[in-house]
Amino acid sequence: MFSQVGRLYRSAATALLLASLAIRAAVLVDFQVAQPPPLPQDAKQCTIQILQRTFGFSFGSPEIVQFRPPTDCGAPGSWAGISLNFTVTSNGTQFDRLGIFTFQNVEIWRTSTPEPTRGDGIIWTYLKDVTRYTPLFAKPGTFILQLDNLLETGLDGQYATTLHATFFASSDRHRPAPKANAIIPVTTLANDTGNEASVPPVFSLNVTVPRNAVQIYAELYASGNGNEEFWYFNTANQFLSALPSGFTFGDGPFREVRMLVDGQVAGVAFPYAVIFTGGIVPTAWRPITSYGALDLPTYFIDLTPFVPVLTDGKPHNISIDVVSAESDHAINQNWFVSGNLQVVTDSSSRPTTGKITKYEASPFAVSKTTGSVGANGDVNVTVSATRNIHIEAEITSGSGKTTHVVWSQNLQFSNTQNFLDSFNIQNIFQTASGSFLSTHNGVTSLVDTFSYPLNINLTNLVPDGSQFVANFDHSYERTSLPAPFILGSTIHERQLASGFFHIASTGNTGNGTNSNTFSYVDLAGNTYDREVTAVNTNITSDHQGGTLAPRSAAALSNFSPQTPLVIAKPRLPGARKIGN
Repeated sequence: MFSQVGRLYRSAATALLLASLAIRAAVLVDFQVAQPPPLPQDAKQCTIQILQRTFGFSFGSPEIVQFRPPTDCGAPGSWAGISLNFTVTSNGTQFDRLGIFTFQNVEIWRTSTPEPTRGDGIIWTYLKDVTRYTPLFAKPGTFILQLDNLLETGLDGQYATTLHATFFASSDRHRPAPKANAIIPVTTLANDTGNEASVPPVFSLNVTVPRNAVQIYAELYASGNGNEEFWYFNTANQFLSALPSGFTFGDGPFREVRMLVDGQVAGVAFPYAVIFTGGIVPTAWRPITSYGALDLPTYFIDLTPFVPVLTDGKPHNISIDVVSAESDHAINQNWFVSGNLQVVTDSSSRPTTGKITKYEASPFAVSKTTGSVGANGDVNVTVSATRNIHIEAEITSGSGKTTHVVWSQNLQFSNTQNFLDSFNIQNIFQTASGSFLSTHNGVTSLVDTFSYPLNINLTNLVPDGSQFVANFDHSYERTSLPAPFILGSTIHERQLASGFFHIASTGNTGNGTNSNTFSYVDLAGNTYDREVTAVNTNITSDHQGGTLAPRSAAALSNFSPQTPLVIAKPRLPGARKIGN
């Protein structure tokens, strides 16, 4: 059941944190640097609680609730926007955990948990703009949060979660948000758990599209897990034998997420490398998480060229997989993937017709692997790849309009790995970049221009690896217009982080620094910028500006550099064992 809890004003997250800190003065406030949702704060707002659950031993036991849209802010579906507020507290020792929100069998948010501390623990709040899923929220349905947590010896942290949704009423001043006419899930369609699929093997689903569809935009969710969590550290198979046994995984560092329609490649994504808060050096991600850890990026491709194929009234196979640059294109276990199709229909109920007039898309990217093994044992490996897709179609709607669609993708990837000093030093220099463009009768419908540079140095200080340091230089540069009805934006984010970690039977200790420079601007004129730095869990400087900046900043706790932290063992790339 849902309870009405009233308005959520602009600084809701700030107020919640301040209230919490007044009671628990030493709580660690974790956060990901990101823009606040660009929603009309002066509009009438209706907030409902969707769920509240403490995830203790919750593996295989998601929270499942029934949602009913509010009516106090206008007719369902007429809203100017929708946001979710996810607030979590935790105390103890625990690994980070993946969280997947599924609604109406569509994944609408993929997140993860910061790792908690003992004592007063941690709290975080994230506000997520989910306006693009308005067609789902306009009707009752099943809402699922899957957060698989384990309690065992040495891991006692539980995650106490609360999720609210705020609906912003439309008016003459704030028009109803543009939206698709239908959203079709490309998921497992499960009703008792999250709807993401594990690959490999390839995930496929037969879907039937409305016969009067005239535009289709596909959204892809994808993140590496298990032996694929640090996919960018995996080494090309031909050089694997030059490394110590169990030092890393094979199948190389290149990953391409593909969507296929009836076996034909329709579009791809080169994923952004999200580092979860237990990754490599946990102390580098406190209290500022790595970018994307609380809100993993998604990727849009234009499926409109396939509309003439998909609108014949028959089921068609939509597949999602993740492939490598190896000769067999294999990857390790596993990636979690899902998708959805945002469909725009014609005013006429008559079927859409047309044909694909040009199709230039090879099954896989063009890749190259080079490297060397030095006389001193140093190993240097570079994997590079390029991908070009060009598809055109002529589409005639039931109402008689003919549209010439041109969809193109051009992507580049390079990853260089250095294994030095008897494998005590490992360097990663990676970049993924590209541009997507779709035009409909010469009018831009989708844009994605991106660059994801990632440089990591990981150095062991003692032979058994129980003491080590790591340095990170990670950027997210992206100009995106996902669809004509989704607000386009440009984000510039650079994160410089470093940390020292010591693993010991008496307790794991370490320190870390994290500096973020972030800016956001969108096509509606909203702006936001933030420059924030943390040293040893303390915020040492913080500036926020722009039209979306909060009116007052939350007070963040300070901790003594000497305060010992009880921290779970870090997860390191490959299968290497460290310390005790």
